[in-house]
Amino acid sequence: MAPNTADFYLMLAFIPALSRRGASYGNANPRYNIAINISNRSIKLKARYKYRIYPNHIEITKLNQLFGCCRYVWNSTLAHCQKLYSNGQKKPSYVDLTKQFITQAKKELVWLKEVASTPLQQSLKDLDQAYRNFFDSCIGKRKGIKIKPPKFKSRKSKQTAKFVGGNYKIGSDKIYLPKVGKIKIVWSRKLPNEPTSLTIIKDSANRYFASFVVDVNPESLPTTDNSILF
Repeated sequence: MAPNTADFYLMLAFIPALSRRGASYGNANPRYNIAINISNRSIKLKARYKYRIYPNHIEITKLNQLFGCCRYVWNSTLAHCQKLYSNGQKKPSYVDLTKQFITQAKKELVWLKEVASTPLQQSLKDLDQAYRNFFDSCIGKRKGIKIKPPKFKSRKSKQTAKFVGGNYKIGSDKIYLPKVGKIKIVWSRKLPNEPTSLTIIKDSANRYFASFVVDVNPESLPTTDNSILF
């Protein structure tokens, strides 16, 4: 059933309030991704919590190697897809690209074996999603501002590596990353729930961060006949 006017404006008024609770860059206050379910008047949220981490010189070397491998997988796959497109061919599926640029590449490039596999797979998933968003934007399936095609990544820009599932562990003052080690973390705020993913970030100032995505329990909006005017 379609929402009435009061329902619509109530939800519009609620979104900015949540956005204002978001974090400034670098602290642990959450940023929210909002999905509205009109049928049951609930708002589902994913919050991102960001904390400063302090890897030692050995861990920094291993993280830089991981960032480089993720960047290589992204750039080499993107170049391959662009070449196919210029020849009038379609982009291969994520599964086919994984076989070629991770599984097969590891047989030829030994250094790809020295880093965890999950961030490499996530790098390809992110590229695949970037292409989906671009194509959907081109055909009008994705509304709003037109999405540009994926770009090559530079070592001079922000570096990221994403871990999901059980590929990392959280301790009282450290986080464990496979093939990297136990990295010191400063918990400026407690995580509300078990995170669904962890992204390690290196910014242009050579600072390192751990960014967790956490599912936040849906909040039901109360029934009301009032409308909010702007």
